[in-house]
Amino acid sequence: MLKQTQQLKLLQKLSPQQIQLMKLIQIPTVALEERIKQEIEENPALEEGKDEEEDDFNEEYEEVFDEETEEDDFLEDAPVEVSLDEYKEYFDDDDDVPNYKLNISNTGPDEERKEMPHSSGISFQDYLMEQLGLAVSDEKKYNIGRHLIGTLDDSGYLTRELEAIVDDLAFQNIMVTYEEIEDALTVIQEFDPPGVGARNLKECLYLQLKRKFQNNPCITLANAMAIIDKSFMEFSKKHFDKIIKKHNLSEEQMKDAMDEVRKLNPKPGNTHSGQDKSLHYITPDFTIKIEDTKLVLSLNSKNAPDLKISKAYNEMLKEMANQKKNDKLKDTQVFVKDKIEKAKWFIDAIKQRQATLLLTMDAIMEFQGDFFKSGDYNLIRPMILKDIADKVELDISTISRVANSKYVETPYGIFPLKSFFSESLQTQSGEEVSTIEVKNILKECVSNENKKRPMTDDKLCSILKEKGYNIARRTVAKYREQLDIPVARMRKEL
Repeated sequence: MLKQTQQLKLLQKLSPQQIQLMKLIQIPTVALEERIKQEIEENPALEEGKDEEEDDFNEEYEEVFDEETEEDDFLEDAPVEVSLDEYKEYFDDDDDVPNYKLNISNTGPDEERKEMPHSSGISFQDYLMEQLGLAVSDEKKYNIGRHLIGTLDDSGYLTRELEAIVDDLAFQNIMVTYEEIEDALTVIQEFDPPGVGARNLKECLYLQLKRKFQNNPCITLANAMAIIDKSFMEFSKKHFDKIIKKHNLSEEQMKDAMDEVRKLNPKPGNTHSGQDKSLHYITPDFTIKIEDTKLVLSLNSKNAPDLKISKAYNEMLKEMANQKKNDKLKDTQVFVKDKIEKAKWFIDAIKQRQATLLLTMDAIMEFQGDFFKSGDYNLIRPMILKDIADKVELDISTISRVANSKYVETPYGIFPLKSFFSESLQTQSGEEVSTIEVKNILKECVSNENKKRPMTDDKLCSILKEKGYNIARRTVAKYREQLDIPVARMRKEL
């Protein structure tokens, strides 16, 4: 049975302006440029450039928005024709648009212009299709090969089962058998780069070794092929003793075979130079320099142009404010007001974003001043989000958004902001140090260890305790995984 009741609730909701600001704070500098371009395209009242009359416009803007625009006032007044001929050039679909209206230059004559060239070429699939056209003359076999090439992933592997591909081709009205698909796949596996068309890592490595053996038959490659073909499980787990015993090899022969395997590429699809892959370049959001033993912080604003409200929309709004109200003018005025208001919100959000980023980064720079002056990792202090949030009097979620996907350029390199946040660890002397210091010691111990007998987590734990760090074995394992260091058995070498 349905009941109608009244409830009083107290809810916390973010305004659209707050949501917009949070999203702008979270994105890095490169994404900010695209976001500004998108806003300019969507809002005709927003333009690039410095607003010289910003103060005068803000006063007039507030006066216009404070006027009462009730619906009765619009209906009582007689219709009045609005003359906006002087703005006709902004609305006409005329092809004769001056070039100066289509070009925007934000650089001065003396500013150095730097551009990053991007190479272009055919895709990985197109590269294989060219080889398929030269290798296959039968139409049916060509169609099967084309489908197989389209099924390969970016690494060059065929992850779909051949039985499923039989059904896929049947939907395209191409009736084939399992043997025909396997025959076409064998042809593709002979293409460049070696290893393409493999169904798993084992087959990929074996195909590459087979190609090298055909060009240069030798006992080392034969041993490597036998190990991959007959003892891949032991090879993947680095049980070298079992492999030596099974294949009756000497330790030197085993080492030579492993050296050949290490030269292979587990992802042959990535070796094609013409593959169309987008490269990600790091653009630092902040820059820290040392001038006269003092740290100087600056915000990278090259990709964030100055914004202003369109002068045309400003004058249009002032003209409509002096006109008598009618239904047609009401809709136009509401549209112009809405666009100007959104443009003003966006400009304010950009300014507030810059201020928030500078405030937060300045607190981080002050907190980690010893590191930024010397570049010594051991001087990084334990720091969590709450420490910076309390210092700048902002919410922890805001600090988290600032640190997300942001980078800072220092005299010692470019670092992600997240790398400066770490928990504290108490030494045996009672001193609190950053976990980053412990991780650096772990990396140093692993890099200097005897690869024939790599150190276990228990051994690493003992070394850290000898250095005065009171740490458990499971914590060592956690830090090792965070550093992408495999277990001792997987680090073993001959």
